Amino acid sequence: MTESGSPRSAAPRIVVLGVQRGDPPYRLVEAGGEFVGRAHSVVDVIEIAHRLGMKHVDLDDPDTVRWVGGDKYTWVPWH
Repeated sequence: MTESGSPRSAAPRIVVLGVQRGDPPYRLVEAGGEFVGRAHSVVDVIEIAHRLGMKHVDLDDPDTVRWVGGDKYTWVPWH
């Protein structure tokens, strides 16, 4: 039996937090409430997801990736 409405999926949900100042700027990435890496681009987010066992990563699916403080195109600090 498949439970499509289940709050827990087989793959962890990824949360990409707001841009942090750095040279170059980066975004912290969490999965399951735990820090799992730093991303400097969407490529890094995809690589982190693959390390976590996610084979297909839809960056536009809010059930897969949640973007905080900007979207997948936001990679520089606002201030």
